[in-house]
Amino acid sequence: MNILAIETSTEYCSVALWQDGTVVERSELVGQKHSEVLIPMIDELLQAAGHKLQAMDGIAFGKGPGSFTGVRIACGVAQGLALGAEVKVVGVCTLQALAEASGRDKVIAALDARMGELYLAAYEKREGAWIEVVAPCLCRPDVTPMLPGKDWAGVGNGFAVAGAILQPRYALQHVDAQAMPQAAAVARLAAAEFAKGNAVDAALALPLYLRDKVALTTRERAA
Repeated sequence: MNILAIETSTEYCSVALWQDGTVVERSELVGQKHSEVLIPMIDELLQAAGHKLQAMDGIAFGKGPGSFTGVRIACGVAQGLALGAEVKVVGVCTLQALAEASGRDKVIAALDARMGELYLAAYEKREGAWIEVVAPCLCRPDVTPMLPGKDWAGVGNGFAVAGAILQPRYALQHVDAQAMPQAAAVARLAAAEFAKGNAVDAALALPLYLRDKVALTTRERAA
């Protein structure tokens, strides 16, 4: 099975190609230039692999949460490519992608949501499959959900901005505050969903925002 994966929910732009368990990825820190570099990056990846888009069996994308614009770009491009190739799509939560890439079995994934808040979820791997312990949510660092048990690891740039609160709150022994969602992890998670028959038509691909408000007002910033 060939799966093309796209992830643009943060300042990074990454694409990956899953080929029967082998994953090749391209990733670049692009700031807000995803719309400029994403399609050329996809073209370069496919050419290097000797494939055309029509050889894909499915398209995967990081559905969020994350940057409002970045999440929409990933979803929109995935829809367009899938319609052109006449294949189905799978949207993968960016927080679960962080957990997948961590190499840990009990993971708290947190991304900086700005405005003093975090996008946060917790996952535990049991018998090779991820179990959602805390569903993706938007919350302040001081009121994040408590978790059962111990030995949790923290991943994501949410720990770069709120680690002083989160680390003692969860008694974390390991933290990777530099981790960001990447397309390789999206591809691996999506491959399992395609295998289960959980892909959907391109028109049904939806982003996961968690927040409607994307910026503070002038008065809120001053306060």
